[in-house]
Amino acid sequence: MENIGVYIFILVAVIVAFLIIKKVTTCLIRSIVLIVLAAVLGYIYWMYLR
Repeated sequence: MENIGVYIFILVAVIVAFLIIKKVTTCLIRSIVLIVLAAVLGYIYWMYLR
């Protein structure tokens, strides 16, 4: 019966870790997309509009 508590704890820890990683990666992906977009717009401005 002791093992059931350990398995439940591991399952909860895995679910919490998955949710945290999901939030962090969506934030990171959003940040990377914004940085790339800003770089592309800066390049277009520098090459064509100055």
